[in-house]
Amino acid sequence: MRRMWSAVTERADYLRRAARGAGAERDEVLLGAKTVVAAMAAWVLARHLLPPSVSTFAPFTALVALQATVYRSVRVCVQYVLAMAAGATLAASLAASAGVHGWTFGFLTLVALCIGRIRRFGQQGTQVAVVGFFAFSSGQGQIAYIGHLVASVGIGALCGLAAHLVLAPARHTHRRQQAVTGLYTTMAQRLDDLADTLEAGDPDRDHLRQWRRDWHGLSAECERIRHAIDTEIENGRMNPRRTVGGAGEALPRAREAVTVAERGMDHLRSMTRTVDYALDSGELGNLPATFRTRFSAVLRAVATALEEIGQASPTDADRLDAQIDGAAADLERVQRRERTSPGASPAVHAVQGTLLTDAGRLLVDLRSGWQSVAGTS
Repeated sequence: MRRMWSAVTERADYLRRAARGAGAERDEVLLGAKTVVAAMAAWVLARHLLPPSVSTFAPFTALVALQATVYRSVRVCVQYVLAMAAGATLAASLAASAGVHGWTFGFLTLVALCIGRIRRFGQQGTQVAVVGFFAFSSGQGQIAYIGHLVASVGIGALCGLAAHLVLAPARHTHRRQQAVTGLYTTMAQRLDDLADTLEAGDPDRDHLRQWRRDWHGLSAECERIRHAIDTEIENGRMNPRRTVGGAGEALPRAREAVTVAERGMDHLRSMTRTVDYALDSGELGNLPATFRTRFSAVLRAVATALEEIGQASPTDADRLDAQIDGAAADLERVQRRERTSPGASPAVHAVQGTLLTDAGRLLVDLRSGWQSVAGTS
């Protein structure tokens, strides 16, 4: 009972979020509503115009035709219609040439499964066999039945696609850009926190380890954001809604920015791990105060560059170049001082060297990465 109540509460919250504002929840609710209306309209039309033996194909085709985006709907619908035509043609040919028998049904199944593997049919390849079964068994391969079947499928496809034309899927270009901005803001905040940890006299070990766990969550978030951007790029194709200004450049730029973030995250994760190990071994406290202060300044400069790359508006090339150049120059000065500092133990040198190497690689990836982002603007 408690589990059922929890499921009901969760569904109610889902519907409230859908009613509150634009987002994935509202998109799914609207898609479900359009699917119900399209399937109902297709069934009513087919029931009045066609024999009952084929009327079910109309609402089924409407379900197939209504996908998350207009482009995907058209693609899947075309694949289904082609699979239907192949299955019906195969059934009619076999029934006319060899008759309706057990062995011909087996041969029909074998050939239909082979045809269904053709890549152009996509996920609708199994419909070659399904439609072939109906046309062969219920329709006995007769042309009249197949004609009614084609008409039923046509009604379903038109009802499904018409629902998209009446109420096309919403565009979410700005939301995808904001997701990328939020990702970079989080990375910059973590980098600032890491700088604070290096400068702190008594770092919070539990907090640092929580960051290490959070990096895995951010990596998963990158994949989720990339998938959402890809879906939105697809949503722009054939969509009758007016294209948001600059969406053609903004979405590829956002996708490239996610790739840059993933590469940078590898180095940030490595730096966090190094600081954690140094804290456990006691070497973090042995790092020279001057190194901590100067290296923390480098990290904060990199954090500023991250925020510049992640902003929704096009990156200011000159400003970002100056930020990366400044961070690189600061890093070079820290490296020179580290090489010439006397008296440090090998363990301390190892910690410093690892941090400097990761910071240097991060800057290199940011410099090359933002140029790729700018190239898609």
